[in-house]
This record gives sequence, C-alpha cells and structure tokens, in this order.
Amino acid sequence: MEMLSMLKVGYTVLRSETPATDLVNTFMDWAARRSLLLLALFMPPYYAYKLASAAAATASPEDVAGKVVLVTGASSGIGEQIAYQYAKKGARLALVARREGSLRDVAARATDLGSPDVLVLPGDVARPEDCKAFVEATVERFGRLDHLVNNAGLANVCWFQDVPDVADFKQVLDVNFWGTVHPTHCALPHLKRSRGKIFVNSSAAAMLAMPRMSFYNASKAAVLNFAETLRMELGNEVGVTVATPGWIESEMTKGKHLSKDGTVEVDQDTRDTQVGLFPVVRAERCAEAIVDAVCRGRRSVTVPAWYRALFLWRAFAPEVGDLFQRVFYRRSSGDEGSQMRTRRVLELTGAKALLQPPSLHTSEIKRD
Repeated sequence: MEMLSMLKVGYTVLRSETPATDLVNTFMDWAARRSLLLLALFMPPYYAYKLASAAAATASPEDVAGKVVLVTGASSGIGEQIAYQYAKKGARLALVARREGSLRDVAARATDLGSPDVLVLPGDVARPEDCKAFVEATVERFGRLDHLVNNAGLANVCWFQDVPDVADFKQVLDVNFWGTVHPTHCALPHLKRSRGKIFVNSSAAAMLAMPRMSFYNASKAAVLNFAETLRMELGNEVGVTVATPGWIESEMTKGKHLSKDGTVEVDQDTRDTQVGLFPVVRAERCAEAIVDAVCRGRRSVTVPAWYRALFLWRAFAPEVGDLFQRVFYRRSSGDEGSQMRTRRVLELTGAKALLQPPSLHTSEIKRD
C-alpha cells in the first residue's frame, strides 16, 4: 500500500509538470529512510569479510627491511617514534623536518636501533619547492621510495572570535593540509613504481571537533577526506592508511601551539584546559600501532581505539557531544575562569599524574 501511495504521488507530481529530478529525489528520500533495514542485512557478511581480511593481514604483514621510508615531521613526537619503529624493522630512512639538529639526533638513534642507512633532509613541508627537493633527494640517494609518512602538523588553541586576523592561520592549512598534499604529489610516481604505501596522519579532531581549535579541526578534516579520495583514485596501485589519533604525547601536548595572534607559544595551562580529562597516549605506543597498520595494509587506525566509540556517539547523538564540550569549555564574558574548568578538575583530583606521561610535565621542547 505504501508503494502504491508513492506511485500516486509520483503520478500527481508528473501531472503538475514538476521537474523529473524532484520526483527522483522524492523517491530517494523515501528509499533512504528504509535503508537501515538493508544495512542491517548487509553488516553480518560485511564484517565476516573484514574479519577474514584482518586475519590474512595479521598472518602476513609487509617486511620493510631494506625498503625506503620518508617521514615528515620526524624531529619529535609521533614522527620521531615512527622513524624508530621503522628503524627496528630494518628500513632505510629519509627524515624531514625544519630542525636539522634534532633530525640528526633522531637519525643517530634510528641507526642504533637498526636502520642500515638514514638520510637527514632539513625542509619545510609548507614550501612546495622543499617537498619536491626532499622527495628527489630520497630517490637519488636510495633509488626508490616505498613508504611516504605524512606526519608534520601544527595546532592552534584560541577562540575564533578572539582572532585579530584569520590570515595569520593560513600556516595551519599550509602545514597540515598542503604539507600532506605536496609531498604526496611529488612522491606518487615513485610509489606507483614500487607499489608502495602512503600514510596520512589526520586526527580524531577531524571527526570530533573541539572548541578553540577551529583551524586545526578544519585542516585535519581536509586531510582525512584527501586521504579517502586518494584511496579511491589509486585503487590497488598504492596503499593508503589514515590515522585519527586522539591526544598523543608530543610537543603539542606539551603546550606548543599557535596563540590567537598566530604566533607560536608554549603554555601548559592552556594545554591542561584543552586536553582536560582525556588520557594522553605515549608517542611510542601510537607509532607502534601506526607502523603496524601501514605494514598490514589497513585503511585506518585510531589510537587509542576507544575513540571509535566517541565517533559513533558523534554520528548518532551529536547533541550529547555538544553538551559535553559546553560543560567543560563554556566561556563567560570577560572572564577566563570558565575556560579553566578542566584544569581545576585536574588540580583538585590530582588526575594529571595519571592521565599525562611524565614527559609532558615539563614545558621544555626541542629548539634546533
């Protein structure tokens, strides 16, 4: 009877000379509302396939010994630890970051951990010419490129309405988004020849936007969708793995970020407010999960895994997430006190020692 009613509606629409596209979209609206039943039928065989694929990947991860891996943002944090994980597996490394001194320290450590050859390449992923140069230098040195690890990132922590000039935050997009696009574009011909892999470090913030991080949230959402599009376009030619990590031990969680003026600052009070009661994962643990996912050809990886539950809540009950954010990040006019609610909870409960690795208790960061 319901289908008959739909046909009558369609006939009425046609008689009234309504464009055919309206009829098609009306039908699609009707069908979409009933698609959950189809989804319920589809999910069991789909997850059986996923389970079988995961088992196959677990049995035969890629051996990267002797292969060439280029890592951006390798001077600290997740990128540094990713370099060490590949080094333990015997990969040859090309390490990119702006701080040459820190890169050389990482290179020395990677060599001690088992990498047979490490190339240090000072460069800025926000500069297309630097991206072209470090990809070419890698291929010239090693003769090939097998894995590209897009890891470099930059965060801001400030209320959008307080920003004097939004143009000051183009650098967030330049590093996070274009700093992924340019190296990928330069490396793609070489990766296609080696049937290699691309790793893209997005963020949980791409799906769980947080107050005071508007530019960062947007840039990571762009990175996520770029990676998903790339996977569809490349098919089986080049593997694509995208990470959506939560709060990870890094210079960002030490308090390094862009202030409302677009300048870099290290402010641990602001960090405590922003990270709040979320536990921070050690960078080494995150890197282990990322390299394992790439070597097993997985589409995605989320560290810590429990963030996936938050993604579901965001998808199906977004108002709940909004309420939580407002409770902890609500701001009263002319008063910074309400911004500090999560920090006060940390201080009163002593939870900071439990939720944050010891390395985050100091504001010292690498300078060279």
